Amino acid sequence: GTEGLGGEKFGPGGGFPSVVYSPNITSEHIGHWTDGEIARAITSGVSRDGTALFPIMPYPGYNHLAEEDLHAIIAYIRTLRPIKSEVSERSLDFPTGMLVRMMPIPYTPTSRPDPADSVAYGAYLTSIAGCADCHTPKEWGRPVPDMNMAGGFEFPLPDGGVVRASNITPDRVEGIGRWSKKDFITRFKLYEDMELQKMRVQGSGNTVMPWTRYAGMTEKDLEAIFIYLQTLTAVRNIVKTHP
Repeated sequence: GTEGLGGEKFGPGGGFPSVVYSPNITSEHIGHWTDGEIARAITSGVSRDGTALFPIMPYPGYNHLAEEDLHAIIAYIRTLRPIKSEVSERSLDFPTGMLVRMMPIPYTPTSRPDPADSVAYGAYLTSIAGCADCHTPKEWGRPVPDMNMAGGFEFPLPDGGVVRASNITPDRVEGIGRWSKKDFITRFKLYEDMELQKMRVQGSGNTVMPWTRYAGMTEKDLEAIFIYLQTLTAVRNIVKTHP
């Protein structure tokens, strides 16, 4: 009953340099926005009033959305039940605010790859799902060269702990090189059952991986992602995901 309500806080306790709140995206807040304005926010990171969005909104990945998929997302957002809410204003520290203003990117409409081409289609899904955002280590906000999908990116947790993204390159020792397609698909589909989505997150099993979201993907789409990941360069990067 809170779909689109907004108000989720992202702050220093979660490893962010500033304080940002997700906005209300029901018609109560964006009902007067045009489809083009919503499209620009999703794919380019620019709000209706020209404000640059903080990239916790993963518009760099959504910038690669096929036009038909972008239209479908906007059509879905239009169906959300209007909910009134008061969402706090964000507070961006220096120089974060200046950097955020420099990040928006133009969107070039494109077509979705043919699902029959598993590698190309898997690459598309991996891009718009933002897999590299979490699974590629970064230094000063930029991906470390030759470490694509090699894991190790750290997520500070509110309780003072940390969790690291795993290595999902096809390395047979540290990555998923020994996984089968069935292993990969089953790992996601484990959380398709609504009861299993009520997982405990305290202690060593805590994670920021959105299993319960990706569990709703089709097996064909998950298979395409797996096939694409297996084409990447294997990197033997040892990652202790739950130190």
